[in-house]
Amino acid sequence: KYLFDECDKLKRTLDDKIILLNLDYDGTLTPIAATPEEAVLSREVKSILEELARLKNCELAIISGRALKDIRKMVGLKNIVYVGNHGFEIDGPRIHFESLTPPDIKKIFTKIKDDLAKNLAKLEGVIIEDKGLTLSVHYRLVPEKMTASVARTFHKTCRPYLKKKQIKIGSGKKVFEIKPPIEWDKGKAVLWLLAQQTRANGKNRVFPIYTGDDRTDEDVFLTLKKNGITVFVGQDGRSAARYYVKNTGEVLRFLRLIRDFKKEATHA
Repeated sequence: KYLFDECDKLKRTLDDKIILLNLDYDGTLTPIAATPEEAVLSREVKSILEELARLKNCELAIISGRALKDIRKMVGLKNIVYVGNHGFEIDGPRIHFESLTPPDIKKIFTKIKDDLAKNLAKLEGVIIEDKGLTLSVHYRLVPEKMTASVARTFHKTCRPYLKKKQIKIGSGKKVFEIKPPIEWDKGKAVLWLLAQQTRANGKNRVFPIYTGDDRTDEDVFLTLKKNGITVFVGQDGRSAARYYVKNTGEVLRFLRLIRDFKKEATHA
């Protein structure tokens, strides 16, 4: 359903709840950019995030595939929760989490990165991003006629490691992801955060919201299907989310709506 057709229902749902507001970064808080460094928060978005972070009945978490240190630097707010590497790293006020990974994973990732750099060297526009606990291969800048070659080379390079079950792979918008071989994702990370908030504030008082735009966000949409508000950013393709907004501009409108709802509830 289109989110803004349901404003009255949303207001009633959120009225007396503490919100756990989980937001993806790239493609949600900022439009998708040609390179990761170019996806910078607008002044308007940063301002509304600051307001939401100050509300007593709203807990804010930024959840990204970026490395924890990078997403913290990009957002630049204190006293909120940051979730990096698709959930493998979590840090915030009074909480810290790092998923247990095989002790040799960094050696394996270094070897894969070297293999990818060698095998993809002739393909113009590929960016290999080493995020410590995960690797990303971005191909947004690759000429369209060469993207199939990127995909073939990526899968061929990863195949030996997949056979040994040393890694897991996934994909998003013009990006391939390499992760540790662990059953962990953004959905499980959000459940972990929800458990922390529930323990601190009491059962049935905390209500989760998640907004995202990519395949990795579908794990959260499925996890929260019966417990929370899930919002897909974009109009193309199928999603397990309950609602959608059209673009990042409408995400900003949604965040302002939440702020207004919670301020009204506080005054009431």
